[in-house]
Amino acid sequence: MLNREVLMDYILECLQGMATGNQEIKPDSDLVNDLGLESIKVMNLLMMLEDKLDISIPINILLNVRTPEQLLDALLPHMESTNGSV
Repeated sequence: MLNREVLMDYILECLQGMATGNQEIKPDSDLVNDLGLESIKVMNLLMMLEDKLDISIPINILLNVRTPEQLLDALLPHMESTNGSV
């Protein structure tokens, strides 16, 4: 079972390899404006998370997501409904 901190570390690690430039990636970094992620990279991030967590993540989870912290907040309820408490 993954806790919140471990999952955030994994999200930030994945983003490190995707972001344009050498800026520090933080939980409140804007995925598009700060990190330069295009939609295909965001989809790749979702696929990496699906593989790591062994779940299927609905695309609509991204509707209001702009930062890694918001992504984590959107993922946790989905994970809990799929696998029980995180």
